[in-house]
Amino acid sequence: MVVKCNSFGINGMDGYRVEIEASAETGLPSFDMVGLPDTAVRESRDRVKSALKNCGFKFPSVHLTLNLAPADIKKEGPIYDLPIMVTLLKITGNIVTDISDCAFIGELSLSGETRGVNGALPMVITARECGIKKIFVPEQNALEAAVVSGIEVYAVKDIVQLKNMLNNIENAVPVTPKVENEREQNEIYPDFSQVKGQYEAKRAMEIAAAGGHNILLIGPPGSGKSMLAKRLPSILPDMTFDEMIETTKIHSIAGALHSDGLITARPFRSPHHTVTAVGLGGGGTGTIRPGEISLAHNGVLFLDELPEFSRTALEVLRQPIEDSRITISRASQSCTYPCSIMVVAAMNPCPCGYYGDTNHKCTCSDRKIKQYLNRISGPLLDRFDIHVEVPAVKFDELRSREQTESSAQIKKRVDAARKIQHERYKGTSVPCNAKIDAGLFDKVCKIDKEAEQTLKNAFETLGLTARAYDRVLKVARTIADLEQSEIIHSEHVLEAVQYRSLDRKYWSA
Repeated sequence: MVVKCNSFGINGMDGYRVEIEASAETGLPSFDMVGLPDTAVRESRDRVKSALKNCGFKFPSVHLTLNLAPADIKKEGPIYDLPIMVTLLKITGNIVTDISDCAFIGELSLSGETRGVNGALPMVITARECGIKKIFVPEQNALEAAVVSGIEVYAVKDIVQLKNMLNNIENAVPVTPKVENEREQNEIYPDFSQVKGQYEAKRAMEIAAAGGHNILLIGPPGSGKSMLAKRLPSILPDMTFDEMIETTKIHSIAGALHSDGLITARPFRSPHHTVTAVGLGGGGTGTIRPGEISLAHNGVLFLDELPEFSRTALEVLRQPIEDSRITISRASQSCTYPCSIMVVAAMNPCPCGYYGDTNHKCTCSDRKIKQYLNRISGPLLDRFDIHVEVPAVKFDELRSREQTESSAQIKKRVDAARKIQHERYKGTSVPCNAKIDAGLFDKVCKIDKEAEQTLKNAFETLGLTARAYDRVLKVARTIADLEQSEIIHSEHVLEAVQYRSLDRKYWSA
C-alpha cells in the first residue's frame, strides 16, 4: 500500500514541489526515510512518533518506507513534519478523505502542536502555481500565507484538529488576509520635521529619495548623520503590492518576518560594523540564507561608521549595488536573491571625528587620516551617487522654534519626481534614475550646451572617473525632475557636482 501527500520546499527565492510517498509492508517494524533528507528531516521520525502517541494515535507496527520526491534534491528543515504525519494518519486509516488536491507544511512539537516554519509565503505561491486547491499551515504562518489569492489557506493548531478538518468532523474555514488601515509613513518612521538645521543635508536626502541614489554622509560625531538616515524611509514612495510580496518572501525565507501578513513599509536595515561578509551578503553553511542587503530589498541599507566595517564585507556590496541582485554559489547549490536597495552610509572625516570642524580641534595626523579614509576602496566610493557634508549643528539652530518641513511635505515632491520617472521608463526594466543603463543615457539625460560645458569642466578639474561622470549625470537628472524640467540645465549639473567634490576634498593625496 502506497500513500502520497503533497508538500513543498525552498530553493533560493522560490518553492518547489515535494511529494511524500509512504509504503507499508509486512515485516519487522521499522521506519526508513529516503530522498536525501538532512538531519532535521531525519529527526522528523522521532517527532512524529512522539506526536502520534501523545495525541492518542497508534504508530503502525509495520515496515514503513518514506520517500521524499524528487529524490535528487536535498530536503532540509522541519517543514516536512506535518505532511509526514498526514501520510501516516492516511496509511493507518485515521484520515479517510481524498487529499490529492491538498498540501501540508509545518513543524510538529512532541505533543502534536504545530510550529511556524520559514518560507511559508513562497511555498504557498508555488502551491497555487502547481494547481493545489488547499494548503494547511501552522497558525503562526496563516496570515502570511493568506495574502496569496487563488488558494485556500487553513490554519492548523495541532494534528487532532487537522484530522477532524480533513474528515469533515470539524468545520474548516479558510483564513482571510488581515486588512490593515493604511498608515502614513511618518507614523511608522521618525519625521524630518524633528531635524534641526542641516538644510543642505536634508536637500541631499530629498534628491537621493527622488532618484533612488546611494548617499554618503560625512561629518563629526553628533551632527545628526544617523538621525537623517533613519528618516529617509519616511519620504520614499509607498510600496507597490508586488514589492510587498517580494519583500515579504525574503523575510519569510530568512525567518525575519515579525509582522502579520505583508510587509507594507519599506525595510530599514542597519547592521553593526562587526557584520561578516556572509552576514551582509548572505550564504552560510548548509542552507543558503539571504543577508542584510537582501533583507533591505526595496528599502534602505544603512551602514553607520562605514570605515569600521571590514574591507571584505564592504567589497561584497560592489556588484550587488550595480546589479540589484546577488548570486551566492556553493558546491551543491546556487541561489540568487534580489537586493534593489538604497545604500546610506555615514562616517567621520577622521579617526577622532573632528577634521575640518570649527568647534573642535582634530588630533589626528595626516598619515592617520589617510589610513582611516583608505579603508574605503575607490570603486566602492564611486558607487555612492551623493557625498554630503553634515556639519555640527549650531546652538541657535538647536534652540530655534522655526517650523521645518515635515516628511509628508518632502514626500509630495519625491512622489512627483518618481511619477515622472515611472512614465519615462515605462516598458523598460529601469525603476528610477539611479538605475539608468548605458543604452538610455543619451535619450533621457538631455542637457543644454551650457550644462555640457559645466560638466566637462568638472570632469577635467576634479579628475572624475567614468562611473563618477555617470553618477553626476544621474543626480542632475533627478534634480531636474524635482523642478519638473525635461532638460538638464547648468544649475542642475552644478548642484550634482557639489555632491561629488566632497570625496576629492578628503581623499586627495
